[in-house]
Amino acid sequence: MSLFDQKALLMSIHPFDLLGERMIEQLMTHMDIAYYPKETVLIAPRVRAQFLTIIIKGIVNETIEGELQNIYSERDSFDANALIYGNSESTFIVAEDLICYELPKESFLNLLQDVESFQNYFMKDFITKHQHLKERQNQNELTPFMVSRVDEIYLHEPCFVDATMPIKESVQKMTNENANVLLVRGGSSIGIVTDTNLREKVLLSDKSSNDPIADIATYGLITIERSDFLFNALLLFTKHNVKRLIVMENDKIIGILEQLDLLSHFASHTHLIATSIERALTIDELQSAGRSLTYLVRSLTTKGVRLRYVSKLVSELNAKLYRKVFEMVLPQTLQAQCALIVMGSEGRGEQILRTDQDNGLILRDGEDEALYAPYMIQLNDYLLQLGFPKCTGNVMASNSYWRNSVTGYKKRISEWIDTFNEEALMGLSIFLDASCVAGDVSLLEECRDYLFNHFEGRSDILAHATKAVLAFETPLSLFSGFVLGRGEHESEFDIKKGGIFAIVHGIRILALEYTITHTNTTQRIKELNNRGVFEKKFARELIEAYDTLLSIRLAFILSQKSEGSAQNYVNPKLLTKAQRDLLKDAFKIVNTFKKFLTYHFHLGMVV
Repeated sequence: MSLFDQKALLMSIHPFDLLGERMIEQLMTHMDIAYYPKETVLIAPRVRAQFLTIIIKGIVNETIEGELQNIYSERDSFDANALIYGNSESTFIVAEDLICYELPKESFLNLLQDVESFQNYFMKDFITKHQHLKERQNQNELTPFMVSRVDEIYLHEPCFVDATMPIKESVQKMTNENANVLLVRGGSSIGIVTDTNLREKVLLSDKSSNDPIADIATYGLITIERSDFLFNALLLFTKHNVKRLIVMENDKIIGILEQLDLLSHFASHTHLIATSIERALTIDELQSAGRSLTYLVRSLTTKGVRLRYVSKLVSELNAKLYRKVFEMVLPQTLQAQCALIVMGSEGRGEQILRTDQDNGLILRDGEDEALYAPYMIQLNDYLLQLGFPKCTGNVMASNSYWRNSVTGYKKRISEWIDTFNEEALMGLSIFLDASCVAGDVSLLEECRDYLFNHFEGRSDILAHATKAVLAFETPLSLFSGFVLGRGEHESEFDIKKGGIFAIVHGIRILALEYTITHTNTTQRIKELNNRGVFEKKFARELIEAYDTLLSIRLAFILSQKSEGSAQNYVNPKLLTKAQRDLLKDAFKIVNTFKKFLTYHFHLGMVV
């Protein structure tokens, strides 16, 4: 290999790419190329590490007491820990003839001392390590979504007028200042006047141009901070279906962000999906929007947008879909007399790709439940056409069990608490994640308040509910190897049962104990930290672990040609070393969380 090739290879490998060219060239003078045949033992508990090894060609297996831990191949390096700490529990053995670079221990340790970024890579904590590895993983396709802020985009100068100024004079000022909108200031209130206001409230009505501008203004401005991310601006545009955001700094209006400017900055089709949902008149028109949403998920995830941001956007768009179907199906006179709720991952705002429907209907007391039945059957059928499979457990508004009055739901909640068998626990868990997507949200809030009030001081029931977390083993062995399944899944493990469920359900029960109304798992963790239940460091570790588990699960789902139960299974051999390391660390956090729950709820004493 030429010196040029050697230099190019090193500069393409992390963390060597953190070093400058001059330092790389200096490093090359200390490195040798070595060859080792198959079955050569390179490092072992009784064979001390002498080099940091960087693989050019070949495969090396890392085992502990005969159990495979890691597989290293081209461009991987090992074993920094053995060099730093002077010993190793692992055995590194050549599995396929090895050609490699060897950096002597002394040179490696000197490099750690001299280059802080290099040292940080090998010696940083869990959170920093995870965030750094994820950034590196997505760096080549990193999108402006993650780094751009509101103050980096063009903002329109605000054009203020007094609330008493006549409409004609106000419009003249708007023209003189070449503004698209007017901000109307009257006392402590600020409203906005757009072309739509002028058209609908002046041109199409009997309003005089001499009347005060305040008469046609719209109040309740949607605002965003100048320092906020543009991605959050996109979420606000999507959620509130507006074309402009008022930009704030230190409680003062400093500009106006136009939707068109944002979209040209991102070149995203999100607005087209939201608009097509809003304008759809038939289920066929909604189907087109649904297909675009699946494409959007694939596009954003492959560009490196973090999963929690993608899920926020998808949740907003899915809520629009649900709301539109609700409005299509249900007569307008009935829409305000009920609340359409979604549950499960949809209710938590964590559904990326569509899974089974989990929805229900809460009716205002006094409403005729039978009247709503045919409409809810139609609603679930429409959602099926939009790509939301019907729930195998029949958790749908078409099922009378999940279509009830407020009083009926309260009775159901009491039954769950009093019975508390497996079916009751499942019903309670599902309902705890409920979120209202259409209708009167106060109906859900009344039911949720009733639920929280009945669990106050009931640590015995909370403990029984939490014990489900221990039902599935974390697929990580004593020596941090993956524990695989059996039969058709002998080369895989179930990432949902092994990790995701423990975090979701454990956090859900803690949220119930501390009367936390958030349904999103990450938001619940943050609020538990605010309440002093978790230390900040552990809360961040939980969030990072959860994000890792969901991201790797999504990557496997997107790689499959067909959906099904296999979407929860992960084959560790198909992961990169960085992904395997992230996953192992995530499972360790899951085990720590299980220990926390065992202690917190005294699960060892629960029969």
